[in-house]
Amino acid sequence: MLRNVLQQSKVRFFVGGKSAHLALACGALFLASFSAVAGSAIWSSTNIQYLYGTSYELGDETRSIITLEHVNGWKYGDNFFFVDITNPNRTGDLTPTEFYGEISPRLSFSAMTGKDLKMGIIKDFLVTTTLEAGQGFRNYLYGLAVDLEFSKFKVFQVNWYVRDEINSGNDTGAQVTLVWLLPFDIGATSWSFEGFFDYAYGVSPAEDNIVTGPRLLIDVGKFWGAPGTLQAGVEYQIWRNKFGIDGIDEDVAQAMVKWIW
Repeated sequence: MLRNVLQQSKVRFFVGGKSAHLALACGALFLASFSAVAGSAIWSSTNIQYLYGTSYELGDETRSIITLEHVNGWKYGDNFFFVDITNPNRTGDLTPTEFYGEISPRLSFSAMTGKDLKMGIIKDFLVTTTLEAGQGFRNYLYGLAVDLEFSKFKVFQVNWYVRDEINSGNDTGAQVTLVWLLPFDIGATSWSFEGFFDYAYGVSPAEDNIVTGPRLLIDVGKFWGAPGTLQAGVEYQIWRNKFGIDGIDEDVAQAMVKWIW
């Protein structure tokens, strides 16, 4: 939904075609366990996405991606989880399947203190964390966030993290992450403009980098009386200094289908 795809130094690990299916199954199992650990959810949403694009940098130029994603809200905050499987049907060393996941719990100061902390456009203050994990590496992000209230936006977050890259020798930097969701209607059709923006900086020796993935999706399910179940559209991925490598820039339009339940 809101914070998937790529951030700085997301080194992938590679598995064969059969292992990719196992990885997806493990991801689904972990998602179910994660939802249970989160406690009694006040609200939740799960989706599976398929993306296809060309002109990627550093690796296979043409890729397909399956993403399993879950978000929920509970008494003291919210939780977000996703797992990406890139080129799930590929085998071999040149175009291997890639598997990567993140889990991002946040805790609300309003909920924990029992006080309404709303001030102007600020709806809430939160403790925000993220674990990035792959084979042979893990990164920890932790910091503070504010949820903002803008007209017509269902979601607008600003998260500021300290970024600990354990896999690169405990290098520490910082990251700012924006997340947004803007639903809107055009005539009888329903649309969603959503996405994220990451700016990672100060992680030596990597270059500061920006990655963003704005999406424009139409509610296809609405056409046959099942609104909110199937969306289709495009995600445009923009990456500057990809993987922290100076001068490696990426601009990729990805066709996208998202099934929601």
